[in-house]
Amino acid sequence: MKKIVSLKYQLKRWTNPLLDISRIKTFLPKYYSYFQDRKAYSKMKGAESILIRDSYPILYDKTVKTSFQKHYFYQDIWAYKKIYNNPHDHHIDVGSRVVFVGFLTAIKKVTFIDIRPLVASLENFESKKGSVLSMPYSNNSILSLSCLHVAEHIGLGRYGDPLDPLGTKKAAKELSRVLAPEGLLYFSVPIGKPKLHFNAHRIHSTKQILNYFSDLKLLELSGVDDQGNFIENIERDLIDSQIYGCGFFCFTKE
Repeated sequence: MKKIVSLKYQLKRWTNPLLDISRIKTFLPKYYSYFQDRKAYSKMKGAESILIRDSYPILYDKTVKTSFQKHYFYQDIWAYKKIYNNPHDHHIDVGSRVVFVGFLTAIKKVTFIDIRPLVASLENFESKKGSVLSMPYSNNSILSLSCLHVAEHIGLGRYGDPLDPLGTKKAAKELSRVLAPEGLLYFSVPIGKPKLHFNAHRIHSTKQILNYFSDLKLLELSGVDDQGNFIENIERDLIDSQIYGCGFFCFTKE
């Protein structure tokens, strides 16, 4: 049974770039519901004209619960709280979610580093083209630094970066290099049984990550398990036992 489930999951991975096979079976019923709603709406008093050229079918938002990506949801809240409470007024982020970076500008001056610069007009915001493998900063110079759900992609070419099997390890070394003494680094990656899912991401163990950041001191390890539960100060054995968990690491340099 597990083998069949695994084969279905692998098929989905290969076909998702073309189509979402999980939605094929609901495609026609969803369109039927759309046209039923459209017909009912058009008969209501005060209804606007529904023109074909202006139609915009949205088929999959009628859900019982609001869905969300649990890794990103919890990691952004975790990191935001910590950055809010740290004493440094200038924060450097490398490649994290742009929504997270944007919200940070409400409380700090933010510089965003990415090989694909973020062209946005915001107060307290600066974007610089750069790589997590070669950051435009001197040694021991950054007091507040984040890199969230990024390093697992480095070296896989997914975002136009050069192929490199040691990408995550090199990214960790570069983050360690620029972090200042007594500075704070907020870092997250998928955690579980080490595995490569080319070209999406790598999954690491906590042992690997701590080895990569051997020059730094771990202040906190929290994370999200396979059931989507956020666990503060999670045990390493527990997060390592996940298939696709996410570890939130807070480091400092002594």
